[in-house]
Amino acid sequence: MPDRAMPPQRNANEIAIDLGGPLPEGPTSAADVIDLLAEGVGPGLMAMPSGRFFGWVIGGALPAALAADWLTSAWDQNTGLRFATPGTSGAEEAASLWILDLLGLPSDADVGFVTGGTMANFTGLAAGRRKVLTDVGWDLDRSGLTAAPPVRVLVGADRHATIDLVLRYLGLGAPTEVAVDDQGRIRLDALAEALEAGMGPVIVCLQAGNLHSGAFDPVGAATDLAHEHGAWVHIDGAFGLWAGASPRLRHLVAGYETADSWATDAHKTLNVPFDCGISIVADSAALRAAMGMQASYLVRDEGRGDPLEKVPEMSRRARGVPVWAALRSLGRSGVAELVDRLAGNARALADGIATIDGAEILNDVVFTQVCVGFGDDERTREVIRRLLEDGTTWMSGSHWRGRDVLRISVSNWSTDDADVAASIDAVQRAAKLVDPPPRSPRPSAPPGK
Repeated sequence: MPDRAMPPQRNANEIAIDLGGPLPEGPTSAADVIDLLAEGVGPGLMAMPSGRFFGWVIGGALPAALAADWLTSAWDQNTGLRFATPGTSGAEEAASLWILDLLGLPSDADVGFVTGGTMANFTGLAAGRRKVLTDVGWDLDRSGLTAAPPVRVLVGADRHATIDLVLRYLGLGAPTEVAVDDQGRIRLDALAEALEAGMGPVIVCLQAGNLHSGAFDPVGAATDLAHEHGAWVHIDGAFGLWAGASPRLRHLVAGYETADSWATDAHKTLNVPFDCGISIVADSAALRAAMGMQASYLVRDEGRGDPLEKVPEMSRRARGVPVWAALRSLGRSGVAELVDRLAGNARALADGIATIDGAEILNDVVFTQVCVGFGDDERTREVIRRLLEDGTTWMSGSHWRGRDVLRISVSNWSTDDADVAASIDAVQRAAKLVDPPPRSPRPSAPPGK
């Protein structure tokens, strides 16, 4: 990783041809299969685990979490029932209590391990949908959504697109947008106006960590306001929820413990391997009514409940085991240090890039996200193209507040000062290749010289 270029060396079509063709008529030894796979896929790998990868809020994998993930696959436990899989179920329950303690969330909340941030949002909002409809006397299980009282969902105008996706999955339709400030934070006056403007069941979605600016909604005040109107409050904290584990950054999520549900993605800030989102719901009855099921062949745990009652799936791997390993390896101080270091690296990248001629930092760098412009959109796009062509670092392009931007997401535990310095140098090289700003004219010689 320290030496290789970021981009893949072959494209998906080429890899598919290399690994494809007619399916062999007979078996191939396991060792030969793995060799073929490694040789075929290797040239198509993006260097996502690198400390110089800053694309799409993708973390690396802590060593303990990676090894625990191998064990999880080798153990091959379908972690849906406590009775059938007490080993992995117990590990997940221990991790759940650590998460609630670290983040300062209600100790009796239910924690479910899902595929990622999207399904974590789905789970929390499914519980919210059921609760707000039940509160107005609608039996969702019996009558479905047909002819149900419409559920208004209020969201900030600068939310993540997965919220809209989840609302589509849940049959709730398009949300009502609420105005935000210049960093994407929901405005309390606009939220109050939106809450007053309608009647009936309502859900409010807040954000802990804006996709571009990293900014946090005023979650405590917004939750108080929403609860005054009987709303369910859900917080999308895909990467930002972990600010609550840092004494230095906890102010960003002040009051978030009073919300009703929370979502995060452990492969981002916590640096657990992929396929590990975390859904947290304060109202256990609402969650289990939304997600749970009964069947005669299932041996249930009537006292504690089962993992399958907290997530959309019955069959799943023990995703919480790598979370346990990550938390146990880091400890309370290590998690705080990890979060602080990610935010510190983002600040260092922003400060370094700000010294480059023509570069402009477009957001207040409060957490792990940095957005950069290089003049007009055409020049910004060309700098991004040159930067990715260079291969030293990977920073993705995006569009925010009406202009194209270079977007930097600092998420990897292994990023160090050398990675930061090399990445700043790469941005500088790319910017110099694209219409460099004109040099100041050389001062004229003094008279008589």
